Amino acid sequence: MQEDAQRIAELRRLIDEHNYRYYTLDAPTASDAEYDRLFAELLDLEARHPELASEDSPSRRVGGPPVAAFTQVVHRVAMLSLENAFTESDILAFEERIRRFLNQSADITYVIEPKLDGLAVELVYRDGRLIQGSTRGDGQTGEDITEQLRTVKSIPLRLLQPVDGLFEVRGEVYMENAGLIRLNEQQLRAGRQPFANPRNAAAGSLRQLDPAITASRPLKFFAYGVAAPAETGVTGQYELLSWLAGLGLPVNRHTRFCPTIAEVVAGFADFAALRHTLPYEIDGMVVKVDSFQLQERLGNKIRAPRWAIACKFPAKQETTRLLAIDFQVGRTGAITPVAILEPVSVGGVMVSRATLHNQDELQRKDLRIGDTVLVQRAGDVIPEIVMAIPENRTGTETPVEMPTLCPACGQPLTRPENEAVTRCQNLHCTAQRLQGLIHFTSKAGLDIDGLGRKNVEQLVETGLISDIVDIFTLSQDALEQLDGWGAKSAENVLAAIREKARPPLGRFLAALGIRYIGEISAATLETHFSSLAELAAAEREQLLEIEGIGDQAATSVVEFFRSERGQHLLQRLTEIGVEPIRQASATDNLPLAGMVILFTGGLATLSRDEAKKLVRENGGQVATSVTQKTTHVVAGDKAGSKIRKAQEFGKQILSEEQFLSLIASR
Repeated sequence: MQEDAQRIAELRRLIDEHNYRYYTLDAPTASDAEYDRLFAELLDLEARHPELASEDSPSRRVGGPPVAAFTQVVHRVAMLSLENAFTESDILAFEERIRRFLNQSADITYVIEPKLDGLAVELVYRDGRLIQGSTRGDGQTGEDITEQLRTVKSIPLRLLQPVDGLFEVRGEVYMENAGLIRLNEQQLRAGRQPFANPRNAAAGSLRQLDPAITASRPLKFFAYGVAAPAETGVTGQYELLSWLAGLGLPVNRHTRFCPTIAEVVAGFADFAALRHTLPYEIDGMVVKVDSFQLQERLGNKIRAPRWAIACKFPAKQETTRLLAIDFQVGRTGAITPVAILEPVSVGGVMVSRATLHNQDELQRKDLRIGDTVLVQRAGDVIPEIVMAIPENRTGTETPVEMPTLCPACGQPLTRPENEAVTRCQNLHCTAQRLQGLIHFTSKAGLDIDGLGRKNVEQLVETGLISDIVDIFTLSQDALEQLDGWGAKSAENVLAAIREKARPPLGRFLAALGIRYIGEISAATLETHFSSLAELAAAEREQLLEIEGIGDQAATSVVEFFRSERGQHLLQRLTEIGVEPIRQASATDNLPLAGMVILFTGGLATLSRDEAKKLVRENGGQVATSVTQKTTHVVAGDKAGSKIRKAQEFGKQILSEEQFLSLIASR
């Protein structure tokens, strides 16, 4: 149990880091294949240990945060991600889960569609005219790229047949392979970096602030769905695609209707063969339950619908030589080995580096400098080393050893018991401080405009900043003296810093880089504490009562604010007037806001999953046991001992009918 809990924590950390690098920095350090395996392992462990569930787990997230340069758009209906499948057995297990959830043995029909390697977008039409377009963003909020999308010629500005009111179409913007080749030729002639793959080219083209640049790029669009199928009048996905085509929206002609799961499996093999003949990249196949009625019954998990799944193709692989290992120091002191590779083209991308994560991976893969290694990628720029090929060894290869001293500060390294990561424990380590400051100012932190990685590195090297507080005390004169700076750039950065003097409390907590506190757990803490000082005074037991805050996160928060560094930070922030502010919760006005509800016994009209879904959709939280935090207990047939405990705790006990009335009456 303890070993699994530690592995879950490590997986969450790794996945959060990959998400940050992929979505925020556009500099991924793992291939799709590696990311998918880590994610699948996390989902498996969390399924086996529901008691270790956490709201800050990456399994609860979709995509990445919207880019600050664009106006943000809130999706009326969330744009969710998809869970992954890789094999025939995964596809069969998908149907088994559906049948079990629906308690249905009758035939279920499906639609299969090519999974394009592009960028998901939403198009909003009003009375048949395009009025807004946005990216998926984090699923709830995306970037307004209306003017950029208007330049994509395959997107109709007016539908052939008007649809009354608002009508939201979901689809994928992509670039064909030939278009990417032409675009990269232009990039090289202009002395600019070529795009790594069609997806990056499509995403980069749509995120141009100047729509004229987007217009010059060979982008195309396929529609694959709508936000509210019930409003269309059609009954299923296959019929919907035909209906969308009738409105003038392009749909993929390789989409198929599959009466059985056996035909879905056969379709996966067909699409795998088809991918090499298509003019655009596909990295898999999407399977959807055809019936909208069944889709509605199945509903969604936190980050993905139950009625759809993405079947991923095997990653592409190449061999190259391992030239060296570079050991990098992260903001939490983690020492990460990075493989330096002899450049090789993998799936059309020149690759020269790959992250190896930790010492265990080095040993498990028995890597040696000079080895021939198998490298794979499935869309990312930086791949993974799958394995060494010992048959190619000549005897000149040298084993890789983890350093015993920090590469940055020279202090001894330690590997905490039961952890896979070797760490530098020196809190004054220059590399840790630098990485922490880079994180604080980045888009994953406070997103301070003008303080990107290079500028932060310069400020640290010149001694202008050494901790967070120093950022807020920078002066115009000091900045103007730096190479590459002038009065205007210094003025702009200081104005951006002043704008962040009263940041949202949750955003500030995430920016601090406290170990085990990511964006989700930081947002959770914001809903329970009105100020940074109140959180700093909280006891560990108080934090553990909050759903989604586990033992490691609670301990880490307490240790941070009890430390000399944390105390000094609080004092200095107060002195210079930096005051993080709690924001109102989006769920405050929902019917079950503030309620923590436990279900016990069998329900007559709802499955347990459907009941829990109702609670979350209406602003409440679901409890798994009766605690002081529990506010209501819904008792069904054969409720058992939990009712007695609820009575002992003085909790309000509801019938299923009363629970449903509670939602309907508000």
